[in-house]
Amino acid sequence: MCGVSNRSDWQEGKLDLAARAAWLYYIGGRTQDQIASTLNISRPAAQRLVAFAVSEKLIKFRLDHPLADCMDIAQKLLDRFGLAFCDVVPADPSQPGAHGGVAIAAARWLEQYAAQSAPLVLAMGTGRTLRAAVAEVSPMGRPQHKIISRVGNMARDGSASAFDVAMRLADHVGAQRYPMPMPVVAETEEERALLQAQRSFRTLCDLAAQAKATFVGIAGIGWNTAMHRDGFITDAELADLSERGAVGEITGWAFDADGRLLDGSVNARVVSLPLEQPASRLVVAVGVGPDKVAPIHAALGGKLINGLITDELTAQAVLAV
Repeated sequence: MCGVSNRSDWQEGKLDLAARAAWLYYIGGRTQDQIASTLNISRPAAQRLVAFAVSEKLIKFRLDHPLADCMDIAQKLLDRFGLAFCDVVPADPSQPGAHGGVAIAAARWLEQYAAQSAPLVLAMGTGRTLRAAVAEVSPMGRPQHKIISRVGNMARDGSASAFDVAMRLADHVGAQRYPMPMPVVAETEEERALLQAQRSFRTLCDLAAQAKATFVGIAGIGWNTAMHRDGFITDAELADLSERGAVGEITGWAFDADGRLLDGSVNARVVSLPLEQPASRLVVAVGVGPDKVAPIHAALGGKLINGLITDELTAQAVLAV
């Protein structure tokens, strides 16, 4: 046993079930009939469980009771991949890949860092789930902090990226802003060299080396996946990456099934800050869904990341690989 509890196993089981019901109701947006069907209980039982969760103060604005199953899965990931940090949240089986719960969990951790009084640097990647997480962060005034972007904020055509989360987070917490006003992928290696020779890029590199934590999105490499859908790589570049065995990317850097960063190809023109391998500081990937299983597994195995925030279905699938 890891500790001593005054609660019986029956009480812990009831709390777990109540927490699941409350999560499905308040975060998953499910009706009581849907909760009853998901948990295989009656509708009155579902109603009582939600009410019980409120009375036990498991619910405030966020779920405040750690689910035993999720904690067990998180521990397995910690042990298997030697992680520094892992948070696994409940999943709604009827909506695989829904990122609401994962976004809220990531927001909680971002808030914990931002709430610190001592000056710190937080480094951010990009992505839809990270953007949703930042939207959940409570406003605060932390002008002593610095929020930096590890990835460019422009598409190939010069338009601004819709998923630049570093500036959004800085706005929420009132911190100093350090964007990367560059494309994610340069047109040529020579252009990348010129961009990375700029003083602003060197400043970002220096600040990244001081980061207390880095939060990144993670995506697959394939037709209509993030890099391709959002116009950062062309059809021909996608085909080349696929032929080279790319399964995922973090801040534009493509890697194979073993988590090895690819030589050449698009990686030779990625402008983003370099990824350490193995990561020497805390690098937390935030991702959820069936399409994230292969890239998460690869990034964990290759030690491109040493932290993970995901849901239980995604985590179980990663462990099953």
